[in-house]
Amino acid sequence: MDLHSLSNQPGAVRRSKTVGRGRSSGHGKTSGRGHKGQMARKGHKHKLGFEGGQMPLLRRLPKRGFKNPARTAYLGVNVGRLERFADGAEVTPETLAGAGLAARIPAGIKILGGGTLSRKLTVKAHAFSASARARIEAAGGTCQTL
Repeated sequence: MDLHSLSNQPGAVRRSKTVGRGRSSGHGKTSGRGHKGQMARKGHKHKLGFEGGQMPLLRRLPKRGFKNPARTAYLGVNVGRLERFADGAEVTPETLAGAGLAARIPAGIKILGGGTLSRKLTVKAHAFSASARARIEAAGGTCQTL
């Protein structure tokens, strides 16, 4: 495949709507903006969450608790998903991403205890749950925290 052979799907590109060209076009006079009001004026743009002057939903809903801005976001990977690696392999965040188990590497990867593991693996991750650590070590593997 080359750049010159690429083309859009049929129907992906549409003609822009011609407005303000007479009443018989169906988009004449007010050009689809209706009569008067905020949206009929030039320069008006929709602001995210704006509800026409009504109190926006985000401000109407009650807010509870505390969101820690400095929290570490881990991507969880279950122990059972590590069964695809060969016996004696070293599992790192990069190898997990290469195998498709971690589409992105956030602040860290945490190995969780779901599933069973029968292979002896050296697992390097940012965090381990207690059950995951026990299952990896029961299979003869080792856990290393990065």
